[in-house]
Amino acid sequence: MSLSTSHLRSHRFAALAPGPRLIVTGAVHGNETAGTRGIERIVREIERGTVDIVRGSVTFVPVCNPLAYRHARRAGERNLNRRLLPTAEPREYEDRIANVLCPLLAEHEVLLDLHSFRSPGQPFALRGPADNGGPLEPFAHEAAEARLAAHLGVRRVVDGWLDAYARGVAERRRRGLTPGAVNEDAAYGIGTTEYMRSVGGYAVTLECGQHDDPAAPGVAYHAIRQTLALLGIAELPLAAPAAPFECLTLDHVVDRHAEGDRFAKTWTSFDVLAAGDLIAQRADGSEVRAPMAGHIVFPDHGALPGHEWFYLARPSSRSLGA
Repeated sequence: MSLSTSHLRSHRFAALAPGPRLIVTGAVHGNETAGTRGIERIVREIERGTVDIVRGSVTFVPVCNPLAYRHARRAGERNLNRRLLPTAEPREYEDRIANVLCPLLAEHEVLLDLHSFRSPGQPFALRGPADNGGPLEPFAHEAAEARLAAHLGVRRVVDGWLDAYARGVAERRRRGLTPGAVNEDAAYGIGTTEYMRSVGGYAVTLECGQHDDPAAPGVAYHAIRQTLALLGIAELPLAAPAAPFECLTLDHVVDRHAEGDRFAKTWTSFDVLAAGDLIAQRADGSEVRAPMAGHIVFPDHGALPGHEWFYLARPSSRSLGA
């Protein structure tokens, strides 16, 4: 696909009958192309007339970060999926993208955000918080979001992202690491789905599989069709939820402190941990052990000192109600 880095390309299909307003995004990280391929496939079907948009509207943004996509890397000048907020003084490429993408998200009610991951593993979904009126991420669409997550075709669903990130920010401040760094701001944890919830909508991130897994675009395509069917935007068959589900919550994040910090093994997301298992060793010789039974999630073997290194997850008290 020929791609300019000076604008965002979107495809919008609006039915004549009223209904939900859905937006589907791909390549928020430029090397995560499963969503892009899934979007391109469904757009071709709509344009050919084999899928008909009969209610509401759907907008597809196949590539949210054209600069990163052009170079087949995660970011252009920074991670678009952190600190995703409009700004009056854009400094980096991703700031200028946010000034276009955020208003576009705000025009919609539901977001399906399509990603992939580096290590081998099974696809999974990330959802938001329980309904609450708190200061961090107030929310009122828990049931609708759970219903969407349940129908995407995956069996593992993770929550607790922004809470865990905020606890990580508090720990960074306590340690006094990298003063003034952007990752010491709780707003740095805001990505596409968090922004969507902040403007009154709801959203699910689908991690479609490993970046280069040939099956991952099919996971994205299936999820798009399921979402269109679930919301009644297109008259498509709706597959039943892929129960039983494994529901996990991110408990906290552990940062890499120094260049000499090393993992004890080559971890992949959702590797099982027993309480006391050795996860890593610090440059000063101290050990990082699992404080509880659970899973390691998002281990970043290339993390920079002062940045998030891995997350720990435990079973969630929240079901999907599917």
